[in-house]
Amino acid sequence: MKQVTAIVLGAGDRGTRAYAPYSLQFPHELKIVGVAEVNGKRRQQFAQMYRLEEKASYSRWEDLLQKPRMADVAIITTQDRLHYAPAMKALEKGYHVLLEKPMSPDPEECIRMERKAAETGRLLTICHVLRYTPFWSAIKGVIDQGKIGDVVSIQLNENVGYQHMAHSFVRGNWRRSDRSSPMILAKSCHDLDLLAWLVGAPCERVSSFGSLTHFTEKNAPKEAPHRCLDGCPAEPHCPYYAPRFYLGEGRDWARKITETDTEEGILEALRSGPYGRCVYRSDNNVVDHQVVNMEFANGATATFSMCGFTQDITRIVQIMGTKGEIRGNLIHNRFTLYDFLTRNMSEIRVHAPGDSHGGGDYAVIRHFLQQVRHPDGQESLTSAKASVQSHLMAFAAEESRLHQGKVIELEDYASRMMGG
Repeated sequence: MKQVTAIVLGAGDRGTRAYAPYSLQFPHELKIVGVAEVNGKRRQQFAQMYRLEEKASYSRWEDLLQKPRMADVAIITTQDRLHYAPAMKALEKGYHVLLEKPMSPDPEECIRMERKAAETGRLLTICHVLRYTPFWSAIKGVIDQGKIGDVVSIQLNENVGYQHMAHSFVRGNWRRSDRSSPMILAKSCHDLDLLAWLVGAPCERVSSFGSLTHFTEKNAPKEAPHRCLDGCPAEPHCPYYAPRFYLGEGRDWARKITETDTEEGILEALRSGPYGRCVYRSDNNVVDHQVVNMEFANGATATFSMCGFTQDITRIVQIMGTKGEIRGNLIHNRFTLYDFLTRNMSEIRVHAPGDSHGGGDYAVIRHFLQQVRHPDGQESLTSAKASVQSHLMAFAAEESRLHQGKVIELEDYASRMMGG
């Protein structure tokens, strides 16, 4: 088996802990040979973890990509608004690209990336990792085998989890749409991608409703300070009190807010960084709940609901066909199949590997590497071409939400984005 070499642009959580570790577990398949990361401590830790020479570590992705091509692929895991420029440059330099979702917060940039990949003849695979999980792959297999007949309607709920909501979308990097992406894109482009894939037909129109309802100044407890550590009188009654979470059950999340995983390091991060803010006095602006309605070219419909106020982090799905029905819960890694004719119900359990996203993180890399080694001219499961379609669904849903649920025709919207 040919070993594929890779550079990593962005050594944050996804780059360092989700994708690059594949090379440590399967060194005969993948070798990391370079990194670009603006944070010096992260860059140094990454270099040590992956045994990189000093000359292979760069503070700026621009400097790395100015060099002659030094690997087969580029794994790009920078922040959302820093996807476009390095992806375009990497494709121009001849790298195959594995790009973290979302492609970009700008629909025109998404389209340009798709075109650049086609122009250069390079792979551009987007990390819609859920398509690659055993859970969703098994459901897609049942649908494709015709076991529930034609798909008529799908209901998909994304339970974000109340602490995940507070960590990532109220205090964290994705709290502002003008600095990252709208919530429907940053968190839920996975889900729109899944729906388009499961239905198996283009989406024709969408409408959406949602808002930032709870995490606002008007809901702040009386006399609550701007930081939890500044003696908040509501501490005994607040489920979002930061020290209790990050020093307790949220210890795994704490490694995302500090480079020093000690009690003092965590407390210092809460004193000085965004994760110690009162959730009602942050500068967040993304929605904390949203629904999207979709109609597809084959007449199927779908409803998607994202909510930050749930006890668990999972996705719950109900798929209704002309001959049967599927109901499943991702966190349980099992779903039921009901046959209308026989009235038999069977339960299908899947095995999910130990990596994050139910086995999807490693699976997307494995499929990507296979295509790099054995190019066949076929689009990857989550190619830029496929992903642009679901990204446009997300952009159209956000436009609908901002216009009181106006129905957006996808063909017209795509034409506008392409300058038609």
